[in-house]
Amino acid sequence: MTTLSVTQARSRLLSLARELGSKGCEAVEVTHRGKPVLAIMPIELYDALMETMEVLADGEQTELLRRSLDELRRGKALPWEKAKGRLEA
Repeated sequence: MTTLSVTQARSRLLSLARELGSKGCEAVEVTHRGKPVLAIMPIELYDALMETMEVLADGEQTELLRRSLDELRRGKALPWEKAKGRLEA
């Protein structure tokens, strides 16, 4: 992860927006007096993190996710065509 001081980030804000948008999911750590104080990231990464936090905050969804992953590990995954057929029925 790239690290910039607040002063550096301020002077590069517009170019950072273009760079981060084109690079994908890289974040920039911003420091003040050598200590990390914030992160600048593409909106896609922010949205993905927020969605993950929402899922993990919901106990029911988290349990469903755990059970699904366990079934997948045990080889009990439903083949795509079968799942598609159930959705279309």
